[in-house]
Amino acid sequence: MRRAFTIVELTITICVLGVLSAIAMPWAGELLDRVHIRSAVVEIESTFSGARHIAIARSAQATVDIDTATRTLYVSVGADTLRKREVGADHGVQLSASRVRMSYSATGMGYGAANLSVFVRRNASVDTVFVSRLGRLRH
Repeated sequence: MRRAFTIVELTITICVLGVLSAIAMPWAGELLDRVHIRSAVVEIESTFSGARHIAIARSAQATVDIDTATRTLYVSVGADTLRKREVGADHGVQLSASRVRMSYSATGMGYGAANLSVFVRRNASVDTVFVSRLGRLRH
């Protein structure tokens, strides 16, 4: 006699898998949001750090401009745009900032009277990158 699963056993197994999948889906969506935000934060930190290094290497003022409408970061020295990072399009996140510009002097020190905060959002998940007046990064 051959042993096999009955239709009732298969139906119960499929129902249990369906319930477990329904429970896991919201958690997986939140995890995916956090992964996208984290990768965007790393790219933003890299952009600010790179601008600081460019200012030191060129002995010139480097500026990071944040365009929240297009969700893009620009690094420029004088009239030359050296880097363009489309963070929003690449990672599917929204950007907002307390200021739209951060400049670094030739010594790598930040210009400006206040700290800069960049808020990265995707659905209900949010993370923040802080840039101090001295140009140091923290997240």
